[in-house]
Amino acid sequence: MEHRFLGKTGLRVSRLCFGTLTLSPLQAALPPEEGAELLSEAYSYGINFWDTAELYANYETLRLAIKKIGELPVLATKTYAYTREDARASLEKARRELDLDLIPIFLLHEQESALTLQGHKDALDFFCEAKARGVIRAVGFSCHTVAAARAATQFEEIDVIHPIVNYKGIGIKDGTVDEMLEAIDRAAAAGIGVYGMKPLGGGHLLADVEKAIHFVKGIEQLDSFAIGIASSEELEADLHYLRGTKPPPAIAEKLAVKKRRLQIEDWCAGCGTCVQSCPQGALSLKDTAGQYRAAVDVSRCILCGYCGASCPEFCLKIF
Repeated sequence: MEHRFLGKTGLRVSRLCFGTLTLSPLQAALPPEEGAELLSEAYSYGINFWDTAELYANYETLRLAIKKIGELPVLATKTYAYTREDARASLEKARRELDLDLIPIFLLHEQESALTLQGHKDALDFFCEAKARGVIRAVGFSCHTVAAARAATQFEEIDVIHPIVNYKGIGIKDGTVDEMLEAIDRAAAAGIGVYGMKPLGGGHLLADVEKAIHFVKGIEQLDSFAIGIASSEELEADLHYLRGTKPPPAIAEKLAVKKRRLQIEDWCAGCGTCVQSCPQGALSLKDTAGQYRAAVDVSRCILCGYCGASCPEFCLKIF
C-alpha cells in the first residue's frame, strides 16, 4: 500500500482511504463487531486512513476496530457544527464515543463556498484552538462544490479538504470535473492536504470500477481518496484495482451483479424533510394517487444516504 503525507499536516496516510459511510446505519448497517472486523482486515493491508462523520452514527464500530488493532489510525470525522458550543459538543462526542484523547482530523461537513465557511468561522476557530491544545492534529472541510474547494486557500486555518471528484464529475454541484481538478491543484500547491470522495460516483460508476480508480489514482495532487467498502470481497477487489490487477473472476462476478439503490418505503408521509436535506437536489415530492410521497431522480442521486438520516419515519434506506 502506497502512503503519502497529507499536505503539510505531518500525517502519513494510505493512498486508499476507507470510507465508513457504507458501514453505517445509513447504508449497509453492519453490526459494529462485523464492521470492526472489516476495518481491522483493511488495516492489515496497510489502509491506515479512515473517514467517518458524526452523521454516520458509527463511532462504536470504529472504537471497536481501534481496540482490535491496538493502534490509532489516521481518522477523519466531520460535523455540521457552526457555533463554538456545537463544535465543542461534536469534539467531546467523538472523543467519548471513540474512546480517544486525540482526534487526528476534524472537518466541517459539506461546505459550499467562502460564505458558508465564514458562517462556520466560530466552529472553525474552536477546532483550531483544540489543535493548538493537541486535541486535534488537523482541521478542514468536506465539499461537493468547486466554489468551496477554491475557497480553501483563502482561510489560513485550513489544513485538509475532502472534495468530491470522479472522472464523470458526478455529484459536483456547481461545475465540471476539470474545474474541480483545478481547485484541487491550487489547494495542493498551497500545502493543503487533499483526499477525494465519491471516486465511484456514489455507485454510478460501479460498471467501470477499474477506470474510475485509475482516474483518481492518476491525480498526483490527491494524497488519498476514500472508497466506501462494505465487505471483504469489495476490499479485495479495490486492492486489486489499486494495484492495476484484476480481482479473481468469482469476486468480480459477484460484485458485478450487486446494484445499489435508494429505497423509499410505502409509509412515506410526504413531509419533505428529505427533500430539504438532499445535497444533490435529487429528491422531490410527487403526487401518487392523491398522496404526496418522496421520489428520487436516479440520475442525480449519489447514494449518500443523508436523506435517511433526516427522515422522521425511517423510510429511506440504501440497499
